[in-house]
Amino acid sequence: MNATTQTLNAWSISSYGGPEQLQPVTRPMLTPAPTEVLIRIHASAVSRADGMMRAGTPRFARLFLGLRRPKHDLIGTCLSGEVIATGHAVSRFSVGDQVYGMSGLSFGANASHICLDEGDVVMHKPDALSHAEAAVMGDGPCTSLNFLQNVAEVRPGEKVLVLGAAGSLGTAAVQIAAAMGAEVTGTCSARNAGLVASLGASHVIDYATEDFARSGQRYDVIYDTLGISSFGKAKPVLTRTGRYVCPVLSFGLLFSVLRTGLLGQRKARFSATGMLKPEDQRALHRQLIEMVEADKLAPVIDRTYPFEQLVEAHRYMETGHKRGNVVVA
Repeated sequence: MNATTQTLNAWSISSYGGPEQLQPVTRPMLTPAPTEVLIRIHASAVSRADGMMRAGTPRFARLFLGLRRPKHDLIGTCLSGEVIATGHAVSRFSVGDQVYGMSGLSFGANASHICLDEGDVVMHKPDALSHAEAAVMGDGPCTSLNFLQNVAEVRPGEKVLVLGAAGSLGTAAVQIAAAMGAEVTGTCSARNAGLVASLGASHVIDYATEDFARSGQRYDVIYDTLGISSFGKAKPVLTRTGRYVCPVLSFGLLFSVLRTGLLGQRKARFSATGMLKPEDQRALHRQLIEMVEADKLAPVIDRTYPFEQLVEAHRYMETGHKRGNVVVA
């Protein structure tokens, strides 16, 4: 393929709002810089985080995304595809390599092509993963590994409660926590109980009929994947040195993190996984690839939409009923 003679198809967002703000655009083909690779994208994720970025929520996130409108008008952060051209200084990758990665705050993953620096979060795709599965590795699996291993510091034998266990982060977290030797409990709807149990949860709570805070159980770690609870609600069911961790930052969570950092043995903790240094994120992905190859982790794909139906994919993602991940291919 002669990349310079083709065009780039992508999805643009010029102002914050709902899925209807997304518009298809056609632009000149990208040319990789000396240390960049040009990737033909085979699949990209549609995550809850993508929806929040599209909507510009929480509003304080606009300090990074753009105050009045998005700084970068293309959307999408997680992708998988094939290297079709490289800059002259690239050493990690060659044309024809199957790769997956993250575009970070530069966005542009919901597109036909993208240029990424070889020093960014770009990994060789393991044969054990399809492009759809690899495209979501930077969302649920990477975030959940960071939170369980580095933020919550889960140890073998500890009791871990995963709130939102049937979602992208949750389905990854159940598998990762089980692989770490934890006793896992997951909350989900009744229709997803079988799925969550099959991923490694020893106990499943139907959130519609049972409140985890009234179950009488104590947990060493509560991983709130969706930001649906709070440290205040979780504290009574945490063990003496228990940790409440959540990837959805709010003013309430920030206050709890700061306060428990100074006082008390029970802690609230947060980390912006996507803001970690690329080399630290790549280290997490190397661990994830080892887990995939050892059959301890398999991304859960709910629906795959055609690239032309990104708007519909966003609408489905926002229903709150997805099981695992949503992908466009």
